[in-house]
Amino acid sequence: MASIKRYDVSEENAWSQMVEAGDFVFLNFCVGNVGQSVEAQVHGALDDLENRLKDIGLTLESVVKVDVLLRDAWNIPIMEKVFQERFAGTYPARKTIQTDFAHFGGPDGLHAQLDAIAYRR
Repeated sequence: MASIKRYDVSEENAWSQMVEAGDFVFLNFCVGNVGQSVEAQVHGALDDLENRLKDIGLTLESVVKVDVLLRDAWNIPIMEKVFQERFAGTYPARKTIQTDFAHFGGPDGLHAQLDAIAYRR
């Protein structure tokens, strides 16, 4: 296997925001538009994911797996609508998990976060 590349390493929190290992890229903590509507936050998280992928020459089309974390599982239809718009038929495998976030803003702050795996062809 080729070397493993780690991006945006946080020594303080002991994690990397993105790790490239062989043909796969693992991304976590994709968020955006915190404090806005759930729909805006899902778009913001996808924007964050898309921008990170763009930095290494990939697009959303390269995403093969997404874990969606939502504060409220009843917002799944909102998330699915955004995914239909943004992935336009090239859908990744997906799992959605309801969770409370330990994040600034409390219950009115973070409502959506994405973790993803992309494949480099």
